[in-house]
Amino acid sequence: MESEVRYDMRELFLETVELTDQSGAVRRFNYSILIGEMNVGLYACESYGVKVAEQGGEQACVENVTCSASRIDELSGLLTRNGVTPAALNDVVSDWL
Repeated sequence: MESEVRYDMRELFLETVELTDQSGAVRRFNYSILIGEMNVGLYACESYGVKVAEQGGEQACVENVTCSASRIDELSGLLTRNGVTPAALNDVVSDWL
């Protein structure tokens, strides 16, 4: 499910969330929606995924989560409100689906 962002995908930045880890260090994570295309039979439709990237650190993305703008809005809100990190993104998206 996890993959690199392809060049034909667009990235829509949502927001940066600051979290304090167990050692007291502040970490900043950028959240984005990925916009691409997904083949569905004889045609392709716009599809949405998500990306979480720590500033100066790791990143993770999940492409083609849904073709619904309202569903990706719901998921991205869940990710930002709960401060989901790149390490947890795959599991959270899997559970959400």
